[in-house]
Amino acid sequence: MRRLNRALLYSLPFWGLSLSAQQSTIYTHQLKDYDKAVSLYNDKQYQAAQILFEKTKSDNQDTDVQADCAYYIAVSAIKLNQKNADVLMQDFVEDYPTSTKQNQAFVEVAGYHFSQGHYKEALEWYDKVDESALGTADRDRYNFQKGYSYFSNGDKKEADKYLTKVKDSKVYGTQAKYYLGFLAYEGDDYKKATQYFEQVEQTEEKAKYSEKLSYFQADMAFKQGNFQKAIDVGVPQLPKSDASEKSELNKIIGESYFNLGQYDKAIPYLKNYKGTKGKWNNTDFYQLGYAYYKQGDYENAIAEFNKIIGGNDAVAQNAYYHLGESYLKTNKKQQALNAFKNASEMEFDAKIQEDAYLNYAKLSYEIGNPYQSVPGVLSAFMEKYPSSPFRTEVQNLLINSYITSKNYKEALVLLEKNKSPENRLAYQKVTFYRGMELYTDGDYQNALALFKKSITEQKDPRITARATFWKAETEYVLDQFSEALISFKQFAGFAEAKTTPEFKHINYNIAYTYFKQKEYEQAAKYFGDYVASASAKDDKVRLNDSYLRLGDSQFVTGKYWPAMEAYNKAIEMNGIDGDYALFQKAISYGFVARNEKKIEDLTKFVQTYPKSQYADDAMYELGNTYVTEKQTTQAIATYDKLIANYKESAYVSRSIMRQALIYYNAEQDEKALVKFKEVVAKYPNTPEAMEAVETARLIYVDNGRTDEYATWVKTLGFVDVSDADLDNTAFEAAEKQYLQNNTKQAISSLSSYVAKFPNGISSLKANFYLAQSYYAEALEKNAIPHYEFVISKPRSEYTEQALARLAQIYLKTNDYAAATPVLKRLESEGEYPQNKTFAQSNLMKSYYEQKDYVNAVIYADKVLANTKTEDRVKSDAQIIVARSAIKTNDEVKAKAAYAKLLTIAKGELAAEALYYDAYFKNKEGKYEASNTTVQKLSKDYSGYKYFGAKGLVIMAKNFYGLKDSFQATYILESVIKNFTTYQDVVQEAQTELDRIKAEEGKRNSSIQN
Repeated sequence: MRRLNRALLYSLPFWGLSLSAQQSTIYTHQLKDYDKAVSLYNDKQYQAAQILFEKTKSDNQDTDVQADCAYYIAVSAIKLNQKNADVLMQDFVEDYPTSTKQNQAFVEVAGYHFSQGHYKEALEWYDKVDESALGTADRDRYNFQKGYSYFSNGDKKEADKYLTKVKDSKVYGTQAKYYLGFLAYEGDDYKKATQYFEQVEQTEEKAKYSEKLSYFQADMAFKQGNFQKAIDVGVPQLPKSDASEKSELNKIIGESYFNLGQYDKAIPYLKNYKGTKGKWNNTDFYQLGYAYYKQGDYENAIAEFNKIIGGNDAVAQNAYYHLGESYLKTNKKQQALNAFKNASEMEFDAKIQEDAYLNYAKLSYEIGNPYQSVPGVLSAFMEKYPSSPFRTEVQNLLINSYITSKNYKEALVLLEKNKSPENRLAYQKVTFYRGMELYTDGDYQNALALFKKSITEQKDPRITARATFWKAETEYVLDQFSEALISFKQFAGFAEAKTTPEFKHINYNIAYTYFKQKEYEQAAKYFGDYVASASAKDDKVRLNDSYLRLGDSQFVTGKYWPAMEAYNKAIEMNGIDGDYALFQKAISYGFVARNEKKIEDLTKFVQTYPKSQYADDAMYELGNTYVTEKQTTQAIATYDKLIANYKESAYVSRSIMRQALIYYNAEQDEKALVKFKEVVAKYPNTPEAMEAVETARLIYVDNGRTDEYATWVKTLGFVDVSDADLDNTAFEAAEKQYLQNNTKQAISSLSSYVAKFPNGISSLKANFYLAQSYYAEALEKNAIPHYEFVISKPRSEYTEQALARLAQIYLKTNDYAAATPVLKRLESEGEYPQNKTFAQSNLMKSYYEQKDYVNAVIYADKVLANTKTEDRVKSDAQIIVARSAIKTNDEVKAKAAYAKLLTIAKGELAAEALYYDAYFKNKEGKYEASNTTVQKLSKDYSGYKYFGAKGLVIMAKNFYGLKDSFQATYILESVIKNFTTYQDVVQEAQTELDRIKAEEGKRNSSIQN
């Protein structure tokens, strides 16, 4: 109940001062001026009397006369309200301490201060008065004024004591009873207060107090629970009251109607209450909100309830519970979730707490929960309320929630602790879906373990089939092709497999697995099965790729005509790798003795695709075909074009070597020697260089120029003629171990070779093999110098692979500074498209990690422009563009990038994209739309807590923008409480909470900042 502690009093009336005007017996009528002055004083002509008293005091040397004059001068000053009146009286008291008027002087100066409203000073003088020396009139005046002075100074006990002495006084009785009644009212002694107020009402002076008495009576009736009387007394008084009293009366009447359950009547009075110092408190907001709630006006109920911020008492619990119900009535389920959660955490009313908890649990299941896992909420409810009549319903929701919550990570933790029979189906599904999340995030080993657990349960045949498929996919990614093949075929054998989304591509997956194992006959069979049943409408990219791989499989197995048919199909689709299909088709003509057609197609290829990654391959093969057809002039010209146009190609050294051999076979020895020496000079330590030295030796020997040969060879650092046999023998032994996959023995032998022959004939190959061996044994650090040796040499067949491996090693340790130049070379020198894509995507990431956002975006754009880029890599690119834009405060670009990301991303990237979608909508003032996005983020990506927490901060800002202060502050408090792991988010939430509370504290006195 409310308590009022306000003093609502009339201004004190001005009471006249009755003075004893007894003439001193020591004076005689001979003192004419004195007598005249006294006469004027008694006639209340104080100014004239004062002048004459001053004259008499000046002219008369008698001390007693002077004392009396000084007394009357001071009293006259009091009567005339002169500024120095109190000083004059003080001087009299000090100058004439033996005067018989001393006591009366104390009374007069006290009365003076009383009349000025200086009650503290008045009490100081009254304390000097000898009450026993006072007459009846002066004694009543003394008791009343002293009592009122105590009353004004807040000393209720002393005030009651002196006012009681004059309660029956004719002059002061009515006033005394009024103040005694007020003192009893203030002390909650309503019985005594009523007695005094009723006595006041029976006097002729009641009109002076009637308005105040009505207020007190209304308030006392309210406090005594007599609500109807409070209304009956208060309503007529409202029009007569001042603004302050009117506000209080509205509150008394409104609360009285509220307590009588007459909520419709309560509302206008409660609304008109102005609060204390212009502020309401939580109880005030609750009462008006509840009145609206009982009327079914839920929107207005919400508007009042949600102003109750940080409440922690029975009123707040009740308010939050009914706020939750009001939200439900208006279909605002996310808001209802928060309100019920708050009410469920308070223990003031056990019934409300349990019902709020039940609503919170059911809503969590229905819409998701951003703070806790849904299974965790439902489990906690059953643990807290084991005898709830809703236990069975909640149990069923719990089982289903493991799937519907999509927070598979936390659901798995709960299920691992409770593997009851009824939970086994849920466990199978959760392990499967959690495995899918881990697969999406690239955590293949843990994904594989979960797929295996899912398969073991065997509760849902369809889930078993799907888990088997994804087990196969994971094994494939981990290069476990034999295991993947078994799993794919197991999947295909399930009757339920045909109902799954994975089934339509199963032949494609099996085909690729065979392809990876180099079982090309089987690969061709399954690629053929796939293209026979697939439609370009289903998956044009996959169908196009299948034709290419079908062609490759048939090509490898020598079935060139069928291979060409497959390549033609790919060419007709005009899809990705059309250049590759045309190239392979041209090559195939060579194997069916159709070199003229091969030449035609290769010529067409280099003209149509001059920038293709296969252009140098095609030109080299064209030159070779001219050689085969003995068209050496055309061959030389073709090799020249390759050398001129593709300077970084691995075929340049081979083309020069081919030209040298043409000249050699044509017995044009000098031209041949020029070319051989060019190969040796430009490409030392390569197989071509070694072949060039050997063939040149034959020319020199044939021409009897062995001395010239010896002189030349001595200039070559990589050829030591005396050690050649030893070199070859050592390398052959080491290479044998490598080729037989005896990795440890290969490392030992190759290390020995490299140490003995650092510039040996096979040093390039040896360093490459040694690096590969170290890599295979997970000794990446040991591999680095050997890969660096390979890439430091002129381009060879090992350069590209060495660059790729070296980049992988640096990236694995996040050494982006070292990785960047290697990746740059791989991008420019790489011939395999997957290596170029690898280089560009990782350059994008490397530049971003090094905070070079400009280059990061440049490479992200390259990745996005590549039509062959997978969605996963495109997601990475879009996120780099978006994050770089955020870092450089380019929010326009960031918004566009995150919007694109949202269409292709999965897993954590999708969560990040959703967060920024909500972020930008909030900045645009689209609060409802922003909240919808945050709800999707919380429900569908609940496993990604960081962005979930950041999303909640956005949601809080949205709610404050929608004028829902409760939701805003409650969400922020929940973030601060539940997401301590993310200190940056907690700090942002705290800053926002402080801002909102400071603003709300301007209207709600219950808010503690």
